[in-house]
Amino acid sequence: MNSINLRYRKNFGLLIAFFVLVTILFVASTFFARTMTTNFVEAEFNNKKVEVFDESIKPFNTFFTEKIPEISYFQGYMSDDQASDFSNTVLRSFPFVNEVRFFDVVLTNRDSVGNGVRFNNLTVYSKVSYLYKLDKDNRLLGGEQSFKEYLNATSEFNNMMLKFVGFIEGAKDSTRLTDNDIFKVFYALQPGMVSYLNIPRMSDIMNYQTMMNDVDLPESSYEQDLFVFSIDPTKIHIQNKYPNLYEEISIKAVVDQYVTNDESYLRTELPLPGALSDYKLQFDTSREFIVKDINKRFFPVMVGISLVYLFLILTGYLIYRNAAINSRLYQLQYDFINNLTHEFKTPVSVIKIAGNNIKSADNISEVERQMYGRILDQEADKLNNLMNKLLSFAQIENKSIKFHGEDIDLKVFLSQFFDSIQLKYPDLKLDFKIDVKSMLYTDPVLLTSVCQNLVDNAYKYSPIDRKFLAVTVEQNKKYFTIFFKDKGIGIDKREFNSIFKKFYRVKNQFNQQGSIGLGLAFCKEITEFMGGDIKVDSQLNVGTTFTLIFPVDVKKI
Repeated sequence: MNSINLRYRKNFGLLIAFFVLVTILFVASTFFARTMTTNFVEAEFNNKKVEVFDESIKPFNTFFTEKIPEISYFQGYMSDDQASDFSNTVLRSFPFVNEVRFFDVVLTNRDSVGNGVRFNNLTVYSKVSYLYKLDKDNRLLGGEQSFKEYLNATSEFNNMMLKFVGFIEGAKDSTRLTDNDIFKVFYALQPGMVSYLNIPRMSDIMNYQTMMNDVDLPESSYEQDLFVFSIDPTKIHIQNKYPNLYEEISIKAVVDQYVTNDESYLRTELPLPGALSDYKLQFDTSREFIVKDINKRFFPVMVGISLVYLFLILTGYLIYRNAAINSRLYQLQYDFINNLTHEFKTPVSVIKIAGNNIKSADNISEVERQMYGRILDQEADKLNNLMNKLLSFAQIENKSIKFHGEDIDLKVFLSQFFDSIQLKYPDLKLDFKIDVKSMLYTDPVLLTSVCQNLVDNAYKYSPIDRKFLAVTVEQNKKYFTIFFKDKGIGIDKREFNSIFKKFYRVKNQFNQQGSIGLGLAFCKEITEFMGGDIKVDSQLNVGTTFTLIFPVDVKKI
């Protein structure tokens, strides 16, 4: 027949598998989190460039859409001083503007003028032109263009005038200038150059058309202002809104003739618009630089994953500890049942033997009668004490025991208690000292039980030649303190936290005959039930001191 294993089963293999699985998940989560963070940062590197681009060319857009149209406020009659002031403002406010050319344009139906664009009866020519720029000391330089300088700008002038004349020819009284007409006719964009002709009133445009088509019209002239701005895109100030993503942002020619061997880990670019179209914004970042941002973003993610991992590990540890505690509790309960059985069997066996001897004897002498009577009485007392201890402990745990408090004189109480101890243990040497000033409010029955257990332990765990117990009672402003000091075998310090637990037994030669492991647990429960505390201090082969502490001021029930 197969034997049955009744021991508590601890499935540590399952716990180990749990820890391994959690660790694998932690490593995998860390890897995927790192990968996702890296991909996210790299995606931002490619997406956030648009915001940097918009912020960087904002001054150019402001110049193009807001500053340039101010020319039209003068309706073509801007003087050279006004043109100088305007150019000075532009050159200082917008560093990417290198030079400003100003053409004082005349539209007339006279045919006696020199250079210009003529269409039917309308002639368009530049009466005078000026060039403005800043020197290296940031001073404005300006004056009338030389003939050579004028010839260099002739193409820009002629192109603008041809567009303007073509618009005049097709204009009607009902024509209304749209934004598309404005950008198409009065702006001219070339790489590195922006040209702008002030926008005349519609009535002036119709007059220009009449001058163009009516040969009998009296001679007349109108003025227009034409500005040509030379643009240097490399002087645009780059607004790096994301310094954590972009280590370097530069403006480079679209066709860069320079090839470098030091390629960036990440690189992207955006072409610049309109007059800036020969250049691009280039974004470069090295591996070391971008890793800093990845680490910065990955850190809180890693902290979160680590906290989850630690929580799971803690959960596993608690499961393990619970299994270990249950295993130990099972073992303690198993030992308790065995020891309790032994504790009951011994007096029952002695009683049965004594009873059988009495029953089988024909004649019993007086000496035998007294001996058997004493044996039966002692064994019955053992059974009774054991049952009382179990009952009291059950009542404490179920909170069914009642506290019957009263003021007691410790000197009287302990003197009477020690008298009974001397009768029970005549070979126990007792030495007690009591120094108290007031009464202790407590339950005398419960206190007697605690003291009895401590005395029993002191006697039981002391060698024959060291059956000694010193009891000292002291009082201060807050506490009564009772010391029970013996010269027994002592307790290992590693067991201090366990001796007050239920069913726990100290392993030594004095415990070989069995103990149910409730004595000190009973003392602790009773002492705390009465509002006190119990402590232990011991040294192996020297002795043990148990200390009972009770408060002086107790709320009486």
